[in-house]
Amino acid sequence: MTEKRKLTLLDIANELNISVSTVSRALKSHPDIAEETIRMVKEFAEKHNYVPNALAVNFRKNKTYNIGLIVPELVHHFFSTVISGAIDYAKKSGYNVLVSQSNDKLEDEVVACKTMLASSVDGLLISISNETVEGEHIKAFIDEGKPVIQFDKISDLLDTPKVIVDDFEGAYKAVSHLIDQGYKKIAHIRGRLEVKNANERAKGYKKALEDRGLEFDPDWVKVCTLINEQEGYDFAKDLLNSKNPPDAIFCITDLVALGVLKYLKEISVQIPKEMGVFGFSNWKLAEIVNPGLSSVDQHGYQMGETAAKLLITFLENKNEFINDTLELKTDLVIRGSSLRFENHANQ
Repeated sequence: MTEKRKLTLLDIANELNISVSTVSRALKSHPDIAEETIRMVKEFAEKHNYVPNALAVNFRKNKTYNIGLIVPELVHHFFSTVISGAIDYAKKSGYNVLVSQSNDKLEDEVVACKTMLASSVDGLLISISNETVEGEHIKAFIDEGKPVIQFDKISDLLDTPKVIVDDFEGAYKAVSHLIDQGYKKIAHIRGRLEVKNANERAKGYKKALEDRGLEFDPDWVKVCTLINEQEGYDFAKDLLNSKNPPDAIFCITDLVALGVLKYLKEISVQIPKEMGVFGFSNWKLAEIVNPGLSSVDQHGYQMGETAAKLLITFLENKNEFINDTLELKTDLVIRGSSLRFENHANQ
């Protein structure tokens, strides 16, 4: 390790093979850290002349006017709109946004966080990966006095403000629409079991069926791992070839729904007459496919703008940093994939 530049918390963490968060807390003699770890960290820091970063210690007075933004995927319509909303608000407020992606992998998210932290961003906006649970790499920002806002995909184990959409309500409204269109056997291709927004959408789906007295068949619920078009295609094939095939499918995302549409077209199923399909996110592609894909609009631009506003308002000392959850409402965008009856074309 070179001694020519200023030693950082990340350097110490890498040398001792522990997390940045642990290093930060050990230097402060935090009671949750073992005495042996505290001694090891402090001895290493003293030996290598570690000097605390003034920006990290007092970010209110020392700013880079850069904020970090980490999303699972950059080439994704929803997240691209979130990024646009965040950048537009930040730019008007005199801040730059450094954007990175996790590829929905914990390992990549950790690297992105460490890079953002080493770059001395003033705060972080993050939609966590599907693999993130404890989030020690995110807590490292908080330990250095840097505010964190979670959005869309969040963890309740991280005590930060959150900006989400009402996933339960969005799913409930989508399935209710399918029921109003005369579909009675509605399947759900859902997200991972450990992901909160996927669980909320699944609850909304089930509640809509329950409230309308329709059958719920556990075999109609398929769990995605990768949340991609191929899984939509494969699960649609499984469902349509089962002993009790559904007559409509509600999907966790539009990308999964596109895979469903592809399979249905291959086997010449008439959409929406014989099979209804509903997505979630309202991708641009939903307008282009034929028939158009009905979807739940998550208002990504508004989410990005709101998250950036929360973060920057705090950085500018205009309010207290309260760990509340802001919940944005969704809207249905009804297109041909679910529209059996024109008079139900409500937005």
